[in-house]
Amino acid sequence: MFAAAFFGGLGAAGAQTLQTNVPHVILMDSDTQSVLFEKDADTPVIPASTIKVMTAELVFHEIAEGRLKLDDEFLISENAWRYGGAPARGSSMFAVLNSRVRVEDLIRGLVIASGNDAAIALAEGVAGSEGAFATLMMKRGRELGLTHSTFTNPWGRNDADQKVSPRDMVFLANHVIRTYPDLYKYFGEKDFTWNKIKQTNRNPLLTMDFGADGLKTGNIDASGYGLIGSAVQNGQRLILGLYGATSSKERADEARKIFLWGFRSFDTKTIFQAGETIGYAKVYGGNVWEVPLVADGDVKVLTPRTGGEKLTGHVVYNGPLIAPVDAGKPVAHLKITRGAVEVLDLPLKTASAVEVGSLPRRAMDAGLEYATVLFRKYVVKKND
Repeated sequence: MFAAAFFGGLGAAGAQTLQTNVPHVILMDSDTQSVLFEKDADTPVIPASTIKVMTAELVFHEIAEGRLKLDDEFLISENAWRYGGAPARGSSMFAVLNSRVRVEDLIRGLVIASGNDAAIALAEGVAGSEGAFATLMMKRGRELGLTHSTFTNPWGRNDADQKVSPRDMVFLANHVIRTYPDLYKYFGEKDFTWNKIKQTNRNPLLTMDFGADGLKTGNIDASGYGLIGSAVQNGQRLILGLYGATSSKERADEARKIFLWGFRSFDTKTIFQAGETIGYAKVYGGNVWEVPLVADGDVKVLTPRTGGEKLTGHVVYNGPLIAPVDAGKPVAHLKITRGAVEVLDLPLKTASAVEVGSLPRRAMDAGLEYATVLFRKYVVKKND
């Protein structure tokens, strides 16, 4: 049964005032995960080379798990060379056919030069084939909560079945940045030389003046110009997803405008301290009726300095929970909206354990649950 607990208004916050012609945009604060601006951010789009952020995440995850090392070497197969390398006339690190290349160099080729040959070589080296790697991409994407994206290849080849949502890609980028700081640095390197060919990073934001340090651009005819970008000012990191720009110039100009707007227009507000009870989840068959819910740390949102609309929050979960319930178990989400915009979706966990209740208590819960079912069946349904 779906249940939601409303905990009231959280103060004033201004409406979105930014205007952009780019059709798919989302701007998020990394620390609080507050969404500062969004425009059609859940519609699946063709990712082009921005999909290489997902390819990098899988490789970084293999390194973090100890299954892969930066000094390991992968073969540049004929498949990687012919369809991703120089003969294909796409973006390439110009790796030599049948050579063996260190994983670290392939990572640089992937995220700096946007090399399709690097992406294919990494996929084949990790999983044996592009298809097997795509299966891992799907599995890993679901583990990370990327529920509006479908992955079919590691380098952004035009495929009608490979679609991502800008929101998913922004959350993926934030995960990469926060989980792999020592590996994320490659996204910010401004050039890469391989096979005596020097290539500058394809991300135009890195040469601008507002603290950009990653991530990836993408463009094919079917998608327009896209970008997943990140920038830091005064200790604050913002992450941008932008898809469907009509030119590389519009992509760069709009990205810069949106980042600067985000840095200038918001203040941070703490709405719950770490360990503070945010809401309660009802418990069936326990020694108590409900269990308090908390977040992992302080709950913060960014609020526009202009004031305006109120922030509203709900605790949402599937319930009631069934005893016994462990302490620290993720069971709910805190959802905060500003007008029609959902600015925060944060997991909540149980603050304490709930033991199985006495037989009389369980019998009473069963009676209440039965009465609730009857009420919904005969009263609510009839009124509908």
